[in-house]
Amino acid sequence: MAYMFFLWHACFRREYVHKRGRGTITIDILEATLTPQKKMRIMYRSNLNYARFNKYFFDFLAKGFIEQTFDSEGKACYRISQRGKTLLAALKKANELALTNEL
Repeated sequence: MAYMFFLWHACFRREYVHKRGRGTITIDILEATLTPQKKMRIMYRSNLNYARFNKYFFDFLAKGFIEQTFDSEGKACYRISQRGKTLLAALKKANELALTNEL
């Protein structure tokens, strides 16, 4: 009986799901690159699907927020650049100010 209620509850209850904005996604991607990481690991840590991740990722590479490096095996890794660190600090500060104003 409890299982049936769970299924009904999950299917028919409609709650507002908060979607992440561009700023939050940017923070997630840049935080994932604080240490050199492979592209797939950054995608997993930022919790984005492949298509959406590539859209943001290549945009950040082109703008110089992320830079490519190579690990000891010669494989491509990516890390945040100095410009990306500046952007990350500014976005975190803006996010903090927005949260304090909501209360």
